[in-house]
Amino acid sequence: MAKPKVWNVTGFDWDEANISHIAKHNVTPAEAEELFFDLENVLDQDLEHSQSEQRLIIIGKTKEDRLLYQIYTTRGDRIRVISSRDLNKREFPLYKKAK
Repeated sequence: MAKPKVWNVTGFDWDEANISHIAKHNVTPAEAEELFFDLENVLDQDLEHSQSEQRLIIIGKTKEDRLLYQIYTTRGDRIRVISSRDLNKREFPLYKKAK
């Protein structure tokens, strides 16, 4: 996976829409943010869903070792998490391969 560059970011963009969406998968905003601090995270472009804005994929671990698959975008200087869920068995090798 090619690593998209994430810099010049000052924080995260949270509102009721994306908080409630990730809550359906029992993910909290704090957990979603932790992926960006996992030194072994995997970043890639989400070409399939990038029609109106660039969407990116991050796979990483939370502080509690929970592996998450997350879709996000950047808006200005903030990261907006679009979706976040547990990594499935098919996706697990993507994280292991990058280590």
